[in-house]
Amino acid sequence: MPGIIKKFLLGASVVASVSAIATSPAMAGNFSLSGSDYLLYDVSGSNTVLNPSADLDKVLSGNSSAPGGNVELFASSEKLTNSAFLASNARTSVTGTVAGKTLTLSSLTATDWFGTSLNKTYGAATFATTWFNGFLTNAGMGGFVGNGLGTAAFNQFFGMGGFQRASDPNISYVTTSGTDLLIGLAGHYNVKEVYAPMLGQLGGLIRDGFQASEVVKASYNGVEELLYSFSATQSGLVNGSGVGADGRSHSGNYEVALRGVVTPPPPVESVPEPSTMLGLMAVGGLFAAKRKLQKA
Repeated sequence: MPGIIKKFLLGASVVASVSAIATSPAMAGNFSLSGSDYLLYDVSGSNTVLNPSADLDKVLSGNSSAPGGNVELFASSEKLTNSAFLASNARTSVTGTVAGKTLTLSSLTATDWFGTSLNKTYGAATFATTWFNGFLTNAGMGGFVGNGLGTAAFNQFFGMGGFQRASDPNISYVTTSGTDLLIGLAGHYNVKEVYAPMLGQLGGLIRDGFQASEVVKASYNGVEELLYSFSATQSGLVNGSGVGADGRSHSGNYEVALRGVVTPPPPVESVPEPSTMLGLMAVGGLFAAKRKLQKA
């Protein structure tokens, strides 16, 4: 009888193994960087730390519960003048394979914000107007949208280099959930403390707890979108150690997504399913052995 039980348990363990393989999520990896204007951050305890030698695939292997390190694209954005930003078409990108297709995540250029004509007018049909209206609304200044106050705020934001500051996403992870491709953006959990001092009197109007991510350009299997979020969760990390540490960066995790773009891998099971067959074999073997014992 102990031998019969052992055979049954072995069959059950194989069934469990096959089932686990069949439900494995789509994997992401083989990432590489294009351009030299980036910074790689690894993790040490609860701190993110600069590490130029960090393994990029490992850096991007986290999820919303454990974002890990990140790679900052277009790292020199805050040092550029407006004229230099407007004149440059340079991008920094990270490219890898997700669910068998190529994903490219890039920093933004001025043409992404203002179009090929670089129309910097508030209210123009540009991404800059769309994004800034969302910025105002989520910052508690929805009454500024579409009027002279919005124009003043837009021009001040542009003048302080706000758009290029929002063009350097920190990519913290790439993963999938069903047919959705999920991307983590590391940022400030409390954005007011960053922007309020730069906006002068307008900064005092920003609501407490305001959150805003930077923007990433995502291209995957023919789908291209500019992704951003005004809602963060706490990452459990802070850029609090080493060169450039400020004690507050990377504290927020902003998850953005390309929805419905991932083709789930085909099921491993054939017809009939191997897990079902193995289960039947295990149970059948148990009853066959039992009948043999009864005849003995």
